[in-house]
Amino acid sequence: MTEIGFHYNARDKLNYACRLVRKAVNTRSLRVVVVGDARSLDVVDAALWQLSPVDFVAHCRDDAPAHVVARSAVVLSSQGADAASLPHREMLVNLGLEVPAGFERYERMIDIVSDEANDRQVGRSRWRHYADRGYTIQPHDFAKSS
Repeated sequence: MTEIGFHYNARDKLNYACRLVRKAVNTRSLRVVVVGDARSLDVVDAALWQLSPVDFVAHCRDDAPAHVVARSAVVLSSQGADAASLPHREMLVNLGLEVPAGFERYERMIDIVSDEANDRQVGRSRWRHYADRGYTIQPHDFAKSS
């Protein structure tokens, strides 16, 4: 069963996502899919390109040629795309408002929620979705860790 990490009250969830992805790839050698809306993916994409050469993370969009997607450590996928259609990945990072399609095929999913009221509200409904289906949720509250 997919392990769900729910990281909430993030002041800058896109910057946090970039750091999380960098650590997952460079420290733990995980292959990661990041799901979100186009604007969020643009910000994460730009941030990944600005990492130092030592920290660089190979990444692409989900519409890149199949051989590029297969070789990239990180795939940035549009909200609403079926994450299950991508090559097997160990970790899924959700930046979107919806429950990602196909999340149950991943070993681990991190759902990141900002400290903004609307994002928190839809985040609560995703939490209920996971809990109602029997997933164990590992919470991480940024408000308590700062």
